[in-house]
Amino acid sequence: MLEVAALLSSLPTGLWIGGEQVSASGGATFPVSNPATGEVLIQVADASSEDGARALDAAATAQPAWAATPARDRAEILRHAWELVVARRDDFALLITLEMGKPLAESYGEVAYGGEFLRWFAEEAVRINGRYTRSPSGNGRILVTKQPVGPTLAITPWNFPLAMGTRKIAPALAAGCTMVLKPAAETPLTSLLLGQVFQEAGLPPGVLSVLPTSAAAALTDPLFADHRMRKVTFTGSTGVGKTLLAQAATRVLRSSMELGGNAPFVVFADADLDAAVDGAIAAKMRNTGEACTAANRFHVDNTVRAEFTQKLTWRMAALKVGPGDLDGTQVGPLISEKQRARVAELVADSVMRGAVVTTGGASGVGEGYFYEPTVLADVPADARILREEVFGPVAAITGFDGEDEGVAAANDTEFGLAAYIYTTNLSRAIRVAESLESGMVGVNRGIISDVAAPFGGVKESGIGRESGSEGIEEYLEIKYIAL
Repeated sequence: MLEVAALLSSLPTGLWIGGEQVSASGGATFPVSNPATGEVLIQVADASSEDGARALDAAATAQPAWAATPARDRAEILRHAWELVVARRDDFALLITLEMGKPLAESYGEVAYGGEFLRWFAEEAVRINGRYTRSPSGNGRILVTKQPVGPTLAITPWNFPLAMGTRKIAPALAAGCTMVLKPAAETPLTSLLLGQVFQEAGLPPGVLSVLPTSAAAALTDPLFADHRMRKVTFTGSTGVGKTLLAQAATRVLRSSMELGGNAPFVVFADADLDAAVDGAIAAKMRNTGEACTAANRFHVDNTVRAEFTQKLTWRMAALKVGPGDLDGTQVGPLISEKQRARVAELVADSVMRGAVVTTGGASGVGEGYFYEPTVLADVPADARILREEVFGPVAAITGFDGEDEGVAAANDTEFGLAAYIYTTNLSRAIRVAESLESGMVGVNRGIISDVAAPFGGVKESGIGRESGSEGIEEYLEIKYIAL
């Protein structure tokens, strides 16, 4: 594995502060491991509250000049960063697979998807518009303009270590905001490499800092309390999101939150079942099921449930499980032993309550945190897996009778991020899509994420939107000037 050794030896492992690599205060480090083997890949700098203060100092100092930088210049830096990510796609893809575990083909997909946020928001940077109108009373003019929010704290998860970073960094920089990024402790390497890319792209010192840490609260709590921090953007669990919102409330800190999901996948009696199974595999098994948009609950009309279950079982059983860097691997490891144990616990609970395992249902063999692709049939209504986000390769199938019952089952959750429906009836597709309590709905398709579309949820799945033309608005304040 000379390629791996060469990549790891060339990686930045310090903190990115002030446009350069620096050691953590006291020289502290922590290990980053490969979930396919459990082995330590490398040690990286472990940021403390003192490092957070240094990064915010740099961000606050750089903010006025970055906000005043012409939009076209900001756009050119983002465009150059995109070009550098594309040029180093082999390094990024292998790195994502090593520290996160997903199959290499999916890692290449993430590099393409994640890089596109840089290109998209490079184009949006020059399209920040306001308005100028006459007051209806005739006594003056109304001028509405938009300005950058200011220094922003971004907290990203481990499941898409490149895309979750670029989806926040790109609109913030395009809007004229500086940013302190805290990547997940499980996957900091991709973010550190991204920090190097921005430095090479000509981003001014202090505009972006990258601070890996093994003690998130110790780093972020002082940042929440500092009056110079003007916004927090977070992607992760609803539980953590609620805690952060409570912290933000003490300063009325501008917040955007992309939180947990429990996506329903609804198959109506008139659906093309082969297409539905294709969509189910895409919606369920992308990223080994470790995606907030992953289909968790499969609600299938009882007239076609047996056939759908059989076809999905065959497809799931045929998937090849293994380390992500091996040829042919379709399902990689879960991120940690803790996550694998949680998946196993939810499966065991379902079986105890009467669900039937039609394939899988056990941990994988060998080293690493593998779990078999699993289908649970006849899942009862009181099973925890219908209420809780599984974040793993498990499809839980339950039945319904008629459209109203299917919609009610889909909406029976406190979450509302993504939902999927399969039907060949256009009127039903529109009717149901409008009835689902979800921020995003896939109609006859299992992959819905798109750089050009607003990403976000309702209910306890979050507030605000990322990507699309709407994404940059999260980093802009509206100012009214009376003339």
